[in-house]
Amino acid sequence: MKRTPLIAVLTTFVLTVLVVGVLAAVGSAKSSSATATKVTVAASEFKFVLSKKRVPHGTVVFVVTNRGTAAHDFKIKGKKTPLLAPGKSATLTVVLPKGKFPYMCTVPGHAAAGMKGVLTVT
Repeated sequence: MKRTPLIAVLTTFVLTVLVVGVLAAVGSAKSSSATATKVTVAASEFKFVLSKKRVPHGTVVFVVTNRGTAAHDFKIKGKKTPLLAPGKSATLTVVLPKGKFPYMCTVPGHAAAGMKGVLTVT
């Protein structure tokens, strides 16, 4: 009976561990994006219309479109989109725990004019 050299056994083991790690990472990335909640946000003068006002905790993907005639942005939990020109869109991904989270447009005067609200996360 032939003995397998130790280096061959170790190489096989290391390659197996690497392949399993890569496959686990790919599976994890797919499952987290598959469980993300998508919320479309229409911004206009001077309001936001969200497709959902209540979402489950976890990753929330906001797709914000400026349907108004002035520039707007969207801010929630310390993250915000860039300033969006009329007709432009941006995506904002935020991980939210359970609770209530205020959102707003940060353009001076816009939140005071009504561009704000609260998202409930269950």
